[in-house]
Amino acid sequence: MTIKAVVFDAYGTLYDIQSVADVTEDAFPGYGGIITQVWRIKQLEYTWLRSLMRHYRDFSEVTRDSLAYTLDSLGLEYDDDTFTRIIDKYLHLDLYPDALATLSAMKDRKLAILSNGSPDMLDTLVRNSGLDRVLDAVISVDARKIFKPSPEAYMLIEEVLHVPPGEVLFISANPWDACGAKACGLNVAWIERVTPEAMALACLESETLPPLTMFWALRTQMDELGVMPDHRIHGLAELPTLVSAQRS
Repeated sequence: MTIKAVVFDAYGTLYDIQSVADVTEDAFPGYGGIITQVWRIKQLEYTWLRSLMRHYRDFSEVTRDSLAYTLDSLGLEYDDDTFTRIIDKYLHLDLYPDALATLSAMKDRKLAILSNGSPDMLDTLVRNSGLDRVLDAVISVDARKIFKPSPEAYMLIEEVLHVPPGEVLFISANPWDACGAKACGLNVAWIERVTPEAMALACLESETLPPLTMFWALRTQMDELGVMPDHRIHGLAELPTLVSAQRS
């Protein structure tokens, strides 16, 4: 196998979506955890529902709608300034600590992001985090007006980078995304950041499951969809060794 391009999911893979918790907790003390997890769950759910309904709205609108749902469903009152302050965090998400060094170590390959994020959101986030210095392309599904895991979204990789699926390694920490990419013919490495053993321990340590543990159970474990990633790693830092082991 020859890997000519390494393409990353953004949210949850390069960028820590849990880093919104500080701003949600600051805005609504005591509710930060559940806001963070319900918001992300509904955000993903709305991308899938809109794709199935063929009623596309870009990711910035989906993100706002899912936050509004979350706050309303919890009976929380908010003003425009509070809402905007929380939404703005998506333009300043924290990079995972090993992200920049990992990408810098693989500059001999084409490096790109393929994300559900809207172009404006992604461009601002990438620039704010400094990844614009190492990426060759930032690809948004907005060009196809349908969200991952639709095959049409993954086809954008070849269209933009001019590299066929068999020579692309796609990286995601989202199991549904890893499965979608594999079903589309890409080579896939899944980042397993939460192991089943860690899940079992988290469940034993508390009489009631905290929101983050429930999120882990719903969104971090490999899905049963009849396809599996080619590689399972536990952090971005493992990627340079994995990629260099492939024939060039």
